[in-house]
Amino acid sequence: MNDLLVMAQIAGRRCAFRAHDVSSVIEIGHIAPAPRTPPFIAGITAMRSQALTVIDCRLALGFDAEAFALDERAIVVAVDGHSYALIIDMIEDIASGLAEPESVPGGFGGEWTRVASGMIETRIGPALLIDLPALIAGPETIGAAA
Repeated sequence: MNDLLVMAQIAGRRCAFRAHDVSSVIEIGHIAPAPRTPPFIAGITAMRSQALTVIDCRLALGFDAEAFALDERAIVVAVDGHSYALIIDMIEDIASGLAEPESVPGGFGGEWTRVASGMIETRIGPALLIDLPALIAGPETIGAAA
């Protein structure tokens, strides 16, 4: 696999997003609250006059929001025609996958198993390859799938 990957940290784990799924990385400015939304939706922000739904990735996984430091940047992606700004702990680098993704080994927990489509090796180490629709769906899908 020679796909470029955007490497990031979420809840203390190295994660990879396929670069062709990432439209940009932005500085997060003002986030307007979005009433009646699940807690993992932090609100709405704007990028070049485009509204973005802001997702706190730690909360979308079911982790505590206060446990990790936040990067001031967000990863912008589009899923099913909607644009999202993903709040992560830290953006690390751009890397290439060194091999095809493998299955996620046990021990990561249900949160990661739900959103990781595989484990991929890169020059900076292994990373969980993130399934964007699963991440954006938030933690409620765990109970719905059971």
